[in-house]
Amino acid sequence: MSGATVQDAGAARGWRIPGGWLLVGPPLLYLLVFLVIPYGEILLHSVWQVDGYVISRTLTGDNYARIVENPLYRQVLWNSFSTALLVTLFALAIGYPLAFFLAFVARRHRQMLYFLVVIPLLTSFLLRAYTWKIILGRSGLVNSTLTSLGLTDGPLDLFLYNQFSVVLTLVYIFVPFVTLPIYASLEKLSRDQIEASLDLGARPFTTFRRVILPLSLPGVVAGGTFTFALSFGDFVAPSLLGGPNEIMIANVIISQFGTAFDWPFGSALAMVVVVIVLAIVGIGARLEKR
Repeated sequence: MSGATVQDAGAARGWRIPGGWLLVGPPLLYLLVFLVIPYGEILLHSVWQVDGYVISRTLTGDNYARIVENPLYRQVLWNSFSTALLVTLFALAIGYPLAFFLAFVARRHRQMLYFLVVIPLLTSFLLRAYTWKIILGRSGLVNSTLTSLGLTDGPLDLFLYNQFSVVLTLVYIFVPFVTLPIYASLEKLSRDQIEASLDLGARPFTTFRRVILPLSLPGVVAGGTFTFALSFGDFVAPSLLGGPNEIMIANVIISQFGTAFDWPFGSALAMVVVVIVLAIVGIGARLEKR
């Protein structure tokens, strides 16, 4: 009896091939160790409480009620949401034309331009954020240029420690994350569809609006969702360039696990972030399927 016949007979009798677990086992183990267990631990901590710097395992919903009832934490969540939304919109506004240029306009120098888009990803996140702190600082490039042109009498503090500096830094950091998936979607487009639209008398803008943009929406949704999720939970940019009125949720979570030693409340805040991000990802997935 051949090997194929033995496998067919085993499948017919309900036998399972052990080799299948060699393929499925490692990913499942990875998800269990690095996803299910950590998030399960955070979820458990979020319904516990702190009693005199000692974590009590008494189940309670006070941590979540505290988030809802306290206007300070609602404001912090709104700061995170509004900042992430602005970053996503500006990153899309920059990333889509850049991806379009790479896909349809740049030919001879496409590889070089693609490399210029990707190269920031090879540098440290912290280094890129700190670079903008230097550029926007009192002795930075922006203030030096304005002073040398005679537009200001001296250095201005308008460019740092506010939402503007945080959004600008995050847009710079996440533009590649938007550009690459949009570029991939545009590269997959059939040039025959575009040419057919133009041959039928459609203007270039109409062709873009009716053909190119709808077919590239999966890349737009993927890049926008990814950017929003990363911006919403970012900690580095608000810490380096944000002010006291631009505190974001990640900063509060870090403080709860650090100086405040209120791990249950920090876990509750973290679970709220997870739920919000999952909701955004779910909405993005539904939009991508349409």
